[in-house]
Amino acid sequence: MKEPIYAEAGLRIQKMRVKRGYTRDAVAELAGISTKFLYEIETGKKGFSAGVLFRISKVLDVNCDYILTGKRGKGNHNKKLLGALELFDEEQVHKLVQLLEIVYDIGS
Repeated sequence: MKEPIYAEAGLRIQKMRVKRGYTRDAVAELAGISTKFLYEIETGKKGFSAGVLFRISKVLDVNCDYILTGKRGKGNHNKKLLGALELFDEEQVHKLVQLLEIVYDIGS
């Protein structure tokens, strides 16, 4: 019986891979796994170890939490964004938030 967490994680991996413009072969090679195994992960046919999850997340530049839960955890991106926001005044930050919400809505 397939575990729902693996099926859902596999779909997120596939979605992120496609969004980033990677082929399955490229991600598999960079993650050190076979293309067949990545296919089986993406289709929920196989589970994966923490090590494989970590390597795939690094290749796709996404947090492991996102792959497993669909929720973005606190990571390096948050620190970078907060540092960049310090360059703007309050009015500019408000406008940036509005812009990011628009961009998010377009991508969803």
